[in-house]
Amino acid sequence: MSLGQQLAPHLPFLRRYGRALTGSQSHGDKYVRATLEAIVAAPEEFPRDVDPRLGLYRTFQVIWSSTNDDQQADPGEVDDQEAIARARLARMTPLSRQALLLTAMEGFTVEDTAYLIDVPASEVETLVSDALSEIENQTRARVLIIEDEPIIAMDIETIVRDLGHDVTGVAVTRDEAVALAREDRPGLVLADIQLADDSSGIDAVKDILSEFQVPVIFITAFPERLLTGERPEPTFLITKPFQRSTVKAAISQALFFDQSTAPIS
Repeated sequence: MSLGQQLAPHLPFLRRYGRALTGSQSHGDKYVRATLEAIVAAPEEFPRDVDPRLGLYRTFQVIWSSTNDDQQADPGEVDDQEAIARARLARMTPLSRQALLLTAMEGFTVEDTAYLIDVPASEVETLVSDALSEIENQTRARVLIIEDEPIIAMDIETIVRDLGHDVTGVAVTRDEAVALAREDRPGLVLADIQLADDSSGIDAVKDILSEFQVPVIFITAFPERLLTGERPEPTFLITKPFQRSTVKAAISQALFFDQSTAPIS
């Protein structure tokens, strides 16, 4: 099997990571594109002593670290989300956010994460804890949950409240979700795809976004329905069954880039 064939299944998830890290599909995709170009230009430098997925993310991390940490973007090229993120990033260590996303969202072990961001394994858990604490201090929101499974909905609601956020309501159908959003405008939406009356969480989110902008996290057993490579894709996507830490990380990152949460000044 060629290297390209080995890496292909992991690209949608690398794009997810890039979007979550930068807060922008276009910006995240630039880093993914640069990663692939680097691999094509010098395939002999691709890490062959580790799993292909690990080698792919390692190549991405090297490019991110070398071009992003100290680079100042042209103000004319910075969108609102990126401006918000840059202000918040100034208050925390970039490695902390990377450690959080790699462990909680991408599912890498502490040891693999240490390899990816080039720090001792003993530092990874501290970095993750620091990231969660800092993001939680900077962001507060009212959350709408769209989920038709009562046990899962209760679990998500507990996670949301444990993070210090309020829940505006729990909807089990498309129509109910839209009605709740209109009644009490949320600052974040957590949405399943398949709802109680066979309606679609995707359609519910589209209806809500047609009226106002709000960050959205999809939580689904069918990620392939959203990771299609077509634009736009959701910045935040969690696969069921999920870990509580994964949901916490996604909520923190989604609100990290949202201007309606607590002031950052």
